[in-house]
Amino acid sequence: MTDFYENNCEGYFGSTVDIEPDSFLCPLTDVLMPGVRVLDIGCGSGRDLRWLSERGFEPTGFERSPGLAAMARRHSLCSVIEGDFCSYDFSSLQFDALVLVGALVHLSRPELPVILRTICQSLVLSGCVLLTLKEGIGSKAFNDGRIFTLWAREELEWIFADNNLEVVSFTRNVSKLRPDDVWLGYVLRLVDGE
Repeated sequence: MTDFYENNCEGYFGSTVDIEPDSFLCPLTDVLMPGVRVLDIGCGSGRDLRWLSERGFEPTGFERSPGLAAMARRHSLCSVIEGDFCSYDFSSLQFDALVLVGALVHLSRPELPVILRTICQSLVLSGCVLLTLKEGIGSKAFNDGRIFTLWAREELEWIFADNNLEVVSFTRNVSKLRPDDVWLGYVLRLVDGE
């Protein structure tokens, strides 16, 4: 999927940068202390980085597409790490919270728990994760070639429990871009697995 986002970075930026993120970011920021360090993985346009920065948090972006990473830096005035979350060493980072808004939508069912565990290596104990994925059964292909894995609450909550992630809150929102898409939103807390 890298090629889609890199090859279409200007269009993707334009279609997402003006979406008001309050409805999906507030459930996370409501449980955070001001000033904490937040890693926005798959930061895209930098919209959420800017929103978080304006509210007193210390956000850093993480983006695979160099074109989007450059746009996110300009839009948000925040630092953005360029990397692939499938191979990046997240144990070298330390953050109080992670934002994964639509970032993991293209992962297959076997991939999701593995990548989630890898990414959470950057999270402090009792740190929080905001994760949004599309609701449904199976997968959905778009005309532009992207394939989205769809999820039911029950299967996601098994994965979270397996990864020592406790559900703090849950939301279900209709997409602001495509009314036939429904997003499942979770705020999770990393707990001690001992």
